[in-house]
Amino acid sequence: MISGGSRGIGRATALRLAQDGYDISFAYRSDEEAASSLCKELDELGVRRLAQRLDVVDARAVRDWVARTENELGPVAVAVASAGITRDRPLLLMSDQDWQDVIDTNLDGTAHLCRAALFPMVKRKSGVIITLSSVSGAGNPGQGNYSASKAGIIGLTCALAKEAARFGIRVNAVAPGMIETDMTAGAFTEEQRARTLAAVPLGRFGSAEEVAESIAFLASDKASYITGAVLRIDGGIVV
Repeated sequence: MISGGSRGIGRATALRLAQDGYDISFAYRSDEEAASSLCKELDELGVRRLAQRLDVVDARAVRDWVARTENELGPVAVAVASAGITRDRPLLLMSDQDWQDVIDTNLDGTAHLCRAALFPMVKRKSGVIITLSSVSGAGNPGQGNYSASKAGIIGLTCALAKEAARFGIRVNAVAPGMIETDMTAGAFTEEQRARTLAAVPLGRFGSAEEVAESIAFLASDKASYITGAVLRIDGGIVV
């Protein structure tokens, strides 16, 4: 299961996990064209798939999606909480709504999927949950709401890892840095982009596919002794 699955890191993750033989259930909020395109690609890979339009802010809708997934595709082995938005602005200029929208989608939406997927995993005593944090979780000017949400995801992930370990469930986070996605494409002027790029020791932005590879690793048995970890995928920007 992948929330925010129709675009960016979520989409790349859906395709990468499908290559490993997973059937894919993904949720998307509004982009029907992107969702339809992903469905076609998943069909070409020969896996079963389910596409659900919903807003992760709605906890009941997320629970219904998990139930539908288990009913149509079988037990959920891996849940990836990838849905996220930005509403960047200095805190003094940020509206109450911009603050709340980002917290609701990024942090609450992640919690909704974690909680809904965890219940059947506990009954089976198996499963993997992977959350999407960010290097911005350490604090990034102009992103107070986003930074708070991503820092909260790290705290949630670590707490849940401790709670779920006795049931054989692993919970980890990935924290991407500057990744080329639709979300970041229009976020910078050319000057800002050049300045940001200069701060990345590897000298380039990452790709959604590179993040998806790390998620696939954490989902696999190769990571069977890893839980409560936060894997940075950032080209060294926070070193």
